[in-house]
Amino acid sequence: SNKMKTTTEEAQAFGTMLVAYGYIYPLQNHKKLVMCNDSSLYRFQTPYFWPTQKWVPDDSDYGIFTLLLHAVCLCFKQAHYSHLHEWLNHKWDFIVMQAAEQYKAGKERKKPDRVVFDCQERAYWMVNRPPVSLSNSNMFYQQAIMRSKVKSSVSLGALVKYITTYKNHDPLLASCLPSNPWQTDHDAYWTLNMRRVEVPTKMRVERWSFSLFELLSDLRGRDDFKIFLKKEFSGENLAFWEAAEELKWGTSSSMSTKAETIFKTFLAPGAPRWINIDGRTMGLTVKGLEHPHRYVLEAAQTHVFLLMKKDTFFRYLKSPTYKDIQKKALNPEPHNFSPANLEQNALNRSPGIHPIILWQQEEEEKAKAAAASAPVDVKAMMSKIDRKK
Repeated sequence: SNKMKTTTEEAQAFGTMLVAYGYIYPLQNHKKLVMCNDSSLYRFQTPYFWPTQKWVPDDSDYGIFTLLLHAVCLCFKQAHYSHLHEWLNHKWDFIVMQAAEQYKAGKERKKPDRVVFDCQERAYWMVNRPPVSLSNSNMFYQQAIMRSKVKSSVSLGALVKYITTYKNHDPLLASCLPSNPWQTDHDAYWTLNMRRVEVPTKMRVERWSFSLFELLSDLRGRDDFKIFLKKEFSGENLAFWEAAEELKWGTSSSMSTKAETIFKTFLAPGAPRWINIDGRTMGLTVKGLEHPHRYVLEAAQTHVFLLMKKDTFFRYLKSPTYKDIQKKALNPEPHNFSPANLEQNALNRSPGIHPIILWQQEEEEKAKAAAASAPVDVKAMMSKIDRKK
């Protein structure tokens, strides 16, 4: 930095770029691809591995390097070795043969040269490692080839069934009842379909029967499902599912507190609302709660969701609770608007006020209200009058 007349921050940023692109590499912590402003040691990469060589990394080369690292250092677990085998199964014999040849050639080198070359190659692959998507795509294509084919008649039948089920609930295929508020300026549709309206519409109640996902996605339907579970004294599964959703979409600051509360309420031995899940899922969940994150309850939540889907959901559809809400549900009559009326509504529709203008108006009203409610200083008023005189 002294010779180039740059600041320490600029020199460190430039050094980090050299490390990130693979021109130099750290000797102690090879996974940390940044230039540290301390006593860490770095070494220049051999020109053979420079990016200017435009050597395109290949998954076969990376597989050979990984296999050599496993053979020399024995630093990979059996699961990682099996994953590598599964990923590159289509060219495994070639990779094993190349790795064996390179292993023999490496043993013939002198130890200092062998150590330096291993460091250089490891540094290269830390920068140019093939992306995870490449391995995922290879696995996907292999699974697609091995997967049993589905008849076109079966897939088309499933598509027709889905369209038949949802066609009356799709605003692009069917009209809104009683009318489309965006066209008619009549807000009855929004009023009838509020999130927790007391009496829902028949279309809304019908949609709850499509799947458990549709029922839980609607807050009004979820409330009705809670009433049914409360009568059967089995509301702990839904309560745990809601707690997992709150942990997943809640704030990061409250994550640890929520995870501890969920463990004490649903998972701990003798918990007041203990849920019945298999031992393997319970073990993975409890272990994950030691270091909680947003998706630590994903496995247990999926297990509980499937339990409700297979048993509780179908009993709810046959229960008096669901049949009563079906009878009470509203069936709004369609509002008939002629094309001329719709066109007139569009012409009479005034443009909306900009949010900034609304905010300014609110601030002015608050200031006026504050001024009106503030106590009057009589002495200040009298002094102003005297000055005017």
